[in-house]
Amino acid sequence: MSWKDAIDRTWGRAWEQLGGARRENAVPNAELAAAEEVAKRRTMALPSIFGPYPVANRALPKPTPANLRRFAETPVVRRAINIIKDRVASMDWQVRLKRDFTAENVGYAGRKQRALRRALEEPNDTDSFRTLLEQVLEDTLVGGFGAIEMERVDDPERPFALWPVDGATIQINPKWNGSPNAPRYAQATGLAGTTGLIPLKDDGLIYLRLNPRTHTPFGLGSLEVAFETVNNFLSAHRFAGKLASNAVVQYALWIDETTPAQHERLIRWWQDEIEGTGRVPILSSAQKPEVLRFAQGTDADLRLNWQQFLVRMVANAFNLPPMLLGLEGDVNRSTAGELIDEAFHSAITPLARLVAEHITRDLFAKKLGWREFEFVFNELDSRDEMQEIQIQTALLAAGVLTVNEVRAMRGLSALPGGSVVKPNIAELANVERTDAGKAVLMQPED
Repeated sequence: MSWKDAIDRTWGRAWEQLGGARRENAVPNAELAAAEEVAKRRTMALPSIFGPYPVANRALPKPTPANLRRFAETPVVRRAINIIKDRVASMDWQVRLKRDFTAENVGYAGRKQRALRRALEEPNDTDSFRTLLEQVLEDTLVGGFGAIEMERVDDPERPFALWPVDGATIQINPKWNGSPNAPRYAQATGLAGTTGLIPLKDDGLIYLRLNPRTHTPFGLGSLEVAFETVNNFLSAHRFAGKLASNAVVQYALWIDETTPAQHERLIRWWQDEIEGTGRVPILSSAQKPEVLRFAQGTDADLRLNWQQFLVRMVANAFNLPPMLLGLEGDVNRSTAGELIDEAFHSAITPLARLVAEHITRDLFAKKLGWREFEFVFNELDSRDEMQEIQIQTALLAAGVLTVNEVRAMRGLSALPGGSVVKPNIAELANVERTDAGKAVLMQPED
């Protein structure tokens, strides 16, 4: 049997089980109807704990090295992940109407907007929006597979529920034809039986792919790019640690014209009386012993320059300047601000927009059918608060934006009468002065 036939049979059995369960639940039952009002999670939170042994690759799992999770806990990589993850998760956000929609032509717009915000602030019984987003961003940066399960809830004040999913356990159906009724994803739980593969439709999972490509359905995480670099850095770091702690001896004593018995006696005396005691060794011999050094005995032996180069490569993989990972040797006052702005626009802004687009498209549009709403972060256009205020004030004075439009950018509610475009005050003053001058010239003489 070919691997394509195996994939078809696996996904076919999973889909038949899903359809059979639905047919059984189609029988009217008051208890089942009451239970369906509460969203139930279908994926498993920690499948690696229940199934520690690997299973056969029956679908298309991502071939991610197991060391990625361990590398994510090292200081340099953890610093790079936290810079991006914490900045995106701590941003202020809002749910608003799209440009082509207004509150007048959308039914119950205010009520729906409040329901969406409440559901995002309380996605499930244990997580807040920030804790949910931090877990998803962690998987996105590590392996390029951030995953969120979404289920609809029959509650007008909280229309959906969200759960974070281990993206490494998500498999992608290569035969998916775009139909919303066909399973697009599946979670490999590692358990035996029918629970070993949980099928998920397109509107049941948000799957964030970092660096999507055409030759593979999976994304490419930043840590995957820096995998070899991090491995080399850990090796160099361990060698430098052993060398600095004197675990690796870089010198030897050479005593000429000694018998084997004297040689063994000197070794035992050194190990028993001198080594590790801090005493001053005193040697009496016909000739002065000579110290043979295998290295220079300087910082060059620690390969510090090589380690700094590897840290720069890790920073490049995460689209961050090396300054943010602790390398401040080539940074001055004039370039520090530019590097921070570059890190924000190259590393934080694209990931934040990716999250916002998936929430808008997958959650609001596909799951709920509310295509008139969008999820946006309020701090992506400008990092400087004073610069943003000056731009908005200039647009207000020029009559380009209204007060309510500026308040919507800042996540504030609209004001009565704030939708009127105010003309330029300076131009009005010039017009008034010109009209007054014309009136004076047209006055008849006495």
